[in-house]
Amino acid sequence: MKNRTDINIAAIAKRTLQMEAAAIDNLQKFINADFEQSVALIAGCTGRVVVTGIGKSAIIGQKIVATFNSTGTPALYMHAADAIHGDLGMIRDEDVILCISKSGNSPEIKVLVPLVKSFGNKLIAITGNVDSYLAREADLLLNTTVDQEACPNNLAPTTSTTAQLAMGDALAVCLIEWHGFTAADFAKFHPGGTLGKKLYLKVLDLCRQHDAPKVYLDSSLKNVIVAISSGMLGVTAVLDSNDQLSGIITDGDLRRMLEKSMSTDNVTASDIMSRHPKTIQCDELAVNALELMRHHDITQLLVLDDKKYIGIIHLHDLIREGII
Repeated sequence: MKNRTDINIAAIAKRTLQMEAAAIDNLQKFINADFEQSVALIAGCTGRVVVTGIGKSAIIGQKIVATFNSTGTPALYMHAADAIHGDLGMIRDEDVILCISKSGNSPEIKVLVPLVKSFGNKLIAITGNVDSYLAREADLLLNTTVDQEACPNNLAPTTSTTAQLAMGDALAVCLIEWHGFTAADFAKFHPGGTLGKKLYLKVLDLCRQHDAPKVYLDSSLKNVIVAISSGMLGVTAVLDSNDQLSGIITDGDLRRMLEKSMSTDNVTASDIMSRHPKTIQCDELAVNALELMRHHDITQLLVLDDKKYIGIIHLHDLIREGII
């Protein structure tokens, strides 16, 4: 093996992507009755989908298992080689087996398949060789035939594994729609990290971490400054005598007032507040607060419980929680 400096790297990369894109597009003609029956079989399964394979196909199988589990289809991974050395014990009577193999003729697959069939479990094959042992023995066949690998030697699994992964995604998405799996369901399985927080973290969860700075329409300038400073959010809400929201005062409003050099002796909150402040309901998702801030180019929103002012959510809250 030698290093090359005379190759067109960009052209090779584009050719690879074009070949793999074409292979995925070609899979559409393989979406047939077996595919539909496979979706129905998995959807009606009272056990798990046990995904197995060998080599690179095994790695694709692990990703398919992860996608199934995160979208409401219970699944587990069983390496084909380990299966015949004890891991077959993980298979239950009600499980469906999904076996992935490009050739469908690997020695491990030829040993594993009759054992699985002797258990009585239904077997779905994902293979690129419809004349293979696996294809003949499977109850249902998902064809992932590709013309050639993107590898210039037509050896390293590239296009073929991309096709396997895409077929697995097609199964998963069909099952998502079959079960009516929602974003709320997704959030149950993804409570950690940014993705999870975007799906479940509410405005109330963040605004309750602060005091709710407030003044009234007739509050003095001193009281306004104290409220803004004590809240450490650069803002305070302005309420009327019935505790209904009337406006908002930011530290920017204070600066603009001072720039006008007006007398501050008799200034009240009503003189400097901005009316019609941007608000959000406390039961909204925090990510919706972020979108609203971006849309209006602001850094905070007043939080309401129906019509009652209860606090403030600030851009810094969203940054701290990793929403941004």
